[in-house]
Amino acid sequence: MSRWAGQPSIKGSTEAVRMALLTLNTIGITFVWGVEQTYCTPYLLSLGLTKSKTSLVWIAGPLSGLIVQPIVGALADESTSKWGRRRPFIVLGSILSAICLLTLGFTKEIIGFFVPDEKVAQTFTISTAVLAIYAVDFSINAVMSAARSLVVDTLPIEKQQTGSAWGSRMSAIGHGIAYATGAIDLPSLLGTSLGDTQFKQLTVIAAVGLVFTCWVTAWAVTERILVASRHDPRKEEGGFKVISQIWSTIVHLPPRIRAICMAQFWAWIGWFPFLFYSTTWIGETYFRYDAAHNAKDSGDALGEIGRVGSEAFIIYSFITFFGSWILPMVIRSPDDESYTQRPPESLRGIVEKLNKYKPDLLTAWMCAHATFAGAMFFAPFARSFRFATLLVCLCGLPWNIASWAPSAFLGVEVNKLSGAAGSNPSYRRLSHDSNVEMEEITGLSSPSILDPDGSRVATKPSSTGQLSGVYFGILNIYTTIPQFIGTILSTVIFSILEPGKSPELAHNAHPDEHHGTDGPNAISVCLFIGACSAVVAIFATRKLKYL
Repeated sequence: MSRWAGQPSIKGSTEAVRMALLTLNTIGITFVWGVEQTYCTPYLLSLGLTKSKTSLVWIAGPLSGLIVQPIVGALADESTSKWGRRRPFIVLGSILSAICLLTLGFTKEIIGFFVPDEKVAQTFTISTAVLAIYAVDFSINAVMSAARSLVVDTLPIEKQQTGSAWGSRMSAIGHGIAYATGAIDLPSLLGTSLGDTQFKQLTVIAAVGLVFTCWVTAWAVTERILVASRHDPRKEEGGFKVISQIWSTIVHLPPRIRAICMAQFWAWIGWFPFLFYSTTWIGETYFRYDAAHNAKDSGDALGEIGRVGSEAFIIYSFITFFGSWILPMVIRSPDDESYTQRPPESLRGIVEKLNKYKPDLLTAWMCAHATFAGAMFFAPFARSFRFATLLVCLCGLPWNIASWAPSAFLGVEVNKLSGAAGSNPSYRRLSHDSNVEMEEITGLSSPSILDPDGSRVATKPSSTGQLSGVYFGILNIYTTIPQFIGTILSTVIFSILEPGKSPELAHNAHPDEHHGTDGPNAISVCLFIGACSAVVAIFATRKLKYL
C-alpha cells in the first residue's frame, strides 16, 4: 500500500479563487499553443517550405504527446520529491519551453550571428526553426501532463467536472489572449523593444506568460507527498520499468476508460487539422477571395495572414470563453448520481425544475461531435472570409466540450479506481477564511495538522489519483495517434492538390515554384475528412451509455 504525508491544499478563501489558481497555468499553456497554431504554419511557409513538408513538421505535436506525456506521467506518479509529484515538472518544463520559444522567434538572428552567408544561413534557419518547434512541443507536453494530473490529484471526486470546466475556461482565456494579441499590430504598438516583427514579439510574450502562470500555480498548490509507493509485482525493475508499466496499463484498461479513449481517438482525427491549419485556411481564403490586390503584395504577408486568422479566432474565443462558464451550469456532471450540490434555498425550486431538463455530459459530448462534423462538411465550399469564419465559430462550443468531457469522465474513473467512493476525504475546508485543508480523522491523519513532526503518514486509500499520470498519459496516446494519422493524410492531400510553395507567403520563391489556387483549398479537404471522423466519434462516445 502506498504511504502519503500531508494533504492537498490550494490557497484562496473561495472555491472560485482556488480553482482559478489551480488551473491558471492553463492560460500560459494555451497561449503558447495559440501562438504556435496561428503563426508557425505560415512562418514555415514563409521560409520556403511546401505545405506537404510543413505538415510533416507538425508530426512534432503527436510525437511529443506520444512519448513525453505518458513517460512524464509515469515518472511523476512515482516521484517522492518534497516539492510534490507534479509541480517540479510544471516549473522546469515551463522554463525549458520559454527558452525554446525565444529560439524559435529569433531563429534568423541566432543563425545569422554564426553563419554570415545568406544561402547557407537559410538552410540552417529552416532546420533550427523545425528543431525549435519540436523542442517547444516536447517541453510543453511535459507541462500539460503534470498540470492535468495536478487537478485530479488535488480535487475530490465530486469536483472533477468543476476542475475540468475551470481548465476549459482558462484554456478559452489563453486562446483569447493569444488571438487578441495576434490580431493587434504589435510592432506599431510596442515598437521594436521586443523584436521587429509580430512573430518575435508574440514569442517573447508567450514565454514570459507561460513561466509566470506556471509559477503562480506551483506557489498556490500544496501536494500530498508520496513517501513510498505500493509494490506491483507486474512492474519490471530497470530501464524499461516506465514503458512496461504504460504498456501493461494499456492492455488492462478498464472498459469505461477504454471507451473514453476510443471516443477521443476518433474525435481528434477531426480536431487536429482544425487546430493546426484553420487560421492559415482563413488567411488563405481571405487572400484568394476577399483581399485587394495591393494587400496580396504586402511586405509582411506572414503578419497579415496571422492577423486575419487571429481576428476570426477572437470571435471563436469569445464563444469558447462564455461557453466554458455557461455549459457547466446547464450540463449534468457524470458523477451527479453520487453527489448533488445543494442550491441556495431561494433558488432551490427553480434549480430543481431546471435539473430535470439538463442534458448529461455524455449526450452533450455526442452533440459536440455532430455540430463539429456539420460545420466542417461545408469547409470545401467556403468562398469568402466571412463564411469561413462562421464555420470556425460554430466549432467553439464543441471545442469547449471536447476539452472538458474526456478529462471529466477520466478523472471520475481514476478516482474510483483509487478507492474513493464519494467525496475525497483528503480535501475538506477547515473554515471559509483559512487556506488549510484537513483530512478526515479516520485512519492516520495529516502530519501538517495533527502530526507536526511528520512521524506518521497516511495509509488509508483516498482519491489521490495515484495513477492519474499514467491514465492521462494513455488518454494522450489516444489523442496523439490520430494526429499521426492526420499528418499522413494532410501530407498526401497537400502533395496532390497543392504540391508547390505558397503563393501568398513564399515571395522569395520563383513563380514557377508556387502551387495553383484554382482548385479546392487543400486544408479545407483535410477539414472535410475530419468531419467524417467526427461522425464515427458520435457512435464511439455512445458506447459509454452501455458500460
